[in-house]
Amino acid sequence: MGAKLIGIVAPAARLDPSMVEPVRALARAVDPPAELLFHPQCFLSSGHFAGDDEARARAFLDVANDGNFDALWVARGGYGSARIAPSVIAQLNEAARQKVYLGYSDAGALLAALYKAGCRVAHGPMPADIGRDRGEAAVTRALGWLCRADKSALEPSLEPPAAAFNMIVLSQILGTALEPDLSGHVLMLEEVSEHLYAIDRTMLHITSVPSMGRVAGIRLGRVCDVLPNDPDFGQTEEEIVRHWCEVSGIPYLGRADIGHDADNKVVPFGR
Repeated sequence: MGAKLIGIVAPAARLDPSMVEPVRALARAVDPPAELLFHPQCFLSSGHFAGDDEARARAFLDVANDGNFDALWVARGGYGSARIAPSVIAQLNEAARQKVYLGYSDAGALLAALYKAGCRVAHGPMPADIGRDRGEAAVTRALGWLCRADKSALEPSLEPPAAAFNMIVLSQILGTALEPDLSGHVLMLEEVSEHLYAIDRTMLHITSVPSMGRVAGIRLGRVCDVLPNDPDFGQTEEEIVRHWCEVSGIPYLGRADIGHDADNKVVPFGR
């Protein structure tokens, strides 16, 4: 099996250039090794974003539409993927539908639209995770899955078809042109740096949308760095999700090994 060529773009926030060499070193060490191409756009700066919307969309298409690349790996999260998703989807060619796309967090908006367009996508670690505690393990896990479909990288409860999202990102694309058909899918959800009342509000919305009533069930990933609330909300994140599953009639299937941390596992969408 030859080396995989993986293109890295930043559809949201800018990637710290100091992260490039540590990620490349891990890519050289995997078997088979991976060749990484960090698009120059990853290091642009336009306010919050890694370049303006046009620059980010153009970079994404540079990699997506190039048949030489085996995969497109999203550099990091932040915010901005949904802003370019409609433009990107409208310009995909056949080569774009032959490669795999990996990312999570804000990238979920693009993954959703790509999945709807018939592309192969997965929720999983990104290059910027190298900056986390034990981040090398997360990046190595992603590379193992990208380079050799390493089954040990997968979320252990995975029973396809499945999909995984950040809660608020999914909530915000429901009812828009970016929403894919998740009928029959096990839906895995995770969140970071939110108040528990925001988790409750988001789950109310997700479970109230008619299309979400057709999922096979919901699994809850980790809810990290919960913001303090005064007074205390009075329910844990799992109690919140169980409540809205019970109210909506969507089966609650237990926990999932995904989240904004180094233990985040890979969840390929669909079958």
